[in-house]
Amino acid sequence: MGYNTIEVQDTKVIRFITEDKYRLLRHIVLLLAMLAILSYSKDVTEYRGSFRALKVLFVYIPLVFMCYVNINILVPVFFFKGRYLIYFSLLVLLVILSLSVMSNVLEIFFPNTRPDIERDNAGRGFYESIIILIPIILVTTMIKLFQRWMRDNQKINELNKINFNMELNELRNQMNPHFLFNTLNGIKSLVRSDPDKAGMVIMKLSEFLRYQLYENNDERTLLKSEINFLSNFLDLETIRRDNLSVKISTDTDCNIIKSVFLPPNLFTTFVENAVKHSVNISGEESFVYVNIDVKDNTLYFSCVNSKDPNYIPSASEKSSGLGLGNIRRRLELLYGHNHTLDINSTETKYEIKLTIPL
Repeated sequence: MGYNTIEVQDTKVIRFITEDKYRLLRHIVLLLAMLAILSYSKDVTEYRGSFRALKVLFVYIPLVFMCYVNINILVPVFFFKGRYLIYFSLLVLLVILSLSVMSNVLEIFFPNTRPDIERDNAGRGFYESIIILIPIILVTTMIKLFQRWMRDNQKINELNKINFNMELNELRNQMNPHFLFNTLNGIKSLVRSDPDKAGMVIMKLSEFLRYQLYENNDERTLLKSEINFLSNFLDLETIRRDNLSVKISTDTDCNIIKSVFLPPNLFTTFVENAVKHSVNISGEESFVYVNIDVKDNTLYFSCVNSKDPNYIPSASEKSSGLGLGNIRRRLELLYGHNHTLDINSTETKYEIKLTIPL
């Protein structure tokens, strides 16, 4: 029973420190804590009367300024990017400059209010203030570091869960007997009519299955492998579907495509949905066109498929929207605000454009 209580209390503390809904309350607690520390510090208690309150105010404002400069500028710009020496140098410089300004202001406005003992040890007190203030400010650094660590862990756990669900969905959708039986039946027909083409289709099916079972289990895979997988998938779909035109194009140099790594199966859901929704009930030709380009360390992906306004998708095809929701969340976890995903739909065409950093 005691263990469960401690676990719940720890969870509440962690949520208070990390969750955005407590952000305002966290700042209020931080400001009150700094005010309490200053109010009972030795440097302030040496004053009497109204001068004590003024001393607290004149020290409190620079301290708040230093903490928030540290939180909003020094930590994200330098500490989180591994520039530790520059960070600590700028932190010390910030404290020294702030203390200098604070001391001069106090001397100008309250020249005769400092205790005699403080005047005698002014130099020593200045260095002691630096030693005291730096650890106080570093507490805010530790809080920011803990917040980032917790959020990264949450993202990793959620990403692993999404990847696991996507792998299960891919096994159900792509490796199901219906897909394999239709493909094998198509190959059976080709063996009689076009043996050479049948052999090529068998090779594509082999590459498709090998990639699905073995090559896409790593955290990152080659862009070349992803393109080959999508190409094989679309080629196999043309066997299952009559009047389906498919094309994968790129203007990027082949050497770049062979050297670029990215998370696996970023485009699979888009292409699967494009194939499912490109059905034309009148029997006219439908199409799925994919373009992938790499420019200036940025990957541009687009997928366009035809639509029949009279076609009503089945319940299983409607559920494919869940896959799109998963890939949206996966992109958000992988790239945050550094990616763009645009979806445009008309009566006759459905287009997806994705941009991600490499």
